[in-house]
Amino acid sequence: MLTFKNTTLFFGLMLIALIAVDIYFHVSWVVYFTMILLYSLLLFYGSAYVASGFYMKVISRGATGLNQIAISFDDGPADQFTGKILDLLAEQDVPAAFFCIGKNIEGREEIIRRLVSSGHIIGNHSYGHHFWFDMYGATKMTADLQQMSKAVQDVTGLRPRLFRPPYGVTNPNLAKAVRDTDLVAVGWNIRSMDTVIKDPEKLLVKVRKAVKPGAIILFHDTSEATFLMLKAFIEGVREQGYELVRLDKLINTAPYE
Repeated sequence: MLTFKNTTLFFGLMLIALIAVDIYFHVSWVVYFTMILLYSLLLFYGSAYVASGFYMKVISRGATGLNQIAISFDDGPADQFTGKILDLLAEQDVPAAFFCIGKNIEGREEIIRRLVSSGHIIGNHSYGHHFWFDMYGATKMTADLQQMSKAVQDVTGLRPRLFRPPYGVTNPNLAKAVRDTDLVAVGWNIRSMDTVIKDPEKLLVKVRKAVKPGAIILFHDTSEATFLMLKAFIEGVREQGYELVRLDKLINTAPYE
């Protein structure tokens, strides 16, 4: 399995070997450039593909032996759609995970309490979800994650244990922050792309085609298209024989400290 540690070790040894060879035989700059390019591409892959486990362990699917799937929502709570989605989930008797942004909690405390009282779980999706979050140092990331967990705890008495990286991007600083905060990183293996696909029918077709046992599906409770297609999606996967279970059950991991 490719990891940041073994990849860096391999390319480091390769560089040392190239320099040694270059002392006696001329090595073209193209060789150095190619090696650096390959290393950079692997780092990019590890950062951008949340399920790679390149920098840190990220749970991105559940057990595949049963026809069980879990749905999750990022970026809330949101005034416009979170409440409506909760109504629909209650109507369909479906549990879900909501990876919330801490700064969105103030003024929406009732929604947060309702999430818990309705049997859903709240995960940590950072406090600020800043555009440059991935450029933060480990200390600043740690403070951000702790601030988010405290915001949830202050409202519900529960401290989230599950964490979803903002934008699904990982790096060595985030790996350290997650270790230091004793969080469990959770990704997905079906990305709905509901922040891009605005047509509910197209979104429904895309996600239903991708469903498989053990799937962790990423939606956003800020998306109108998701709200509009969600009932049809739930009914459709049930017709296919899938059971919708809560994320912590699917991955067998406690959701709170």
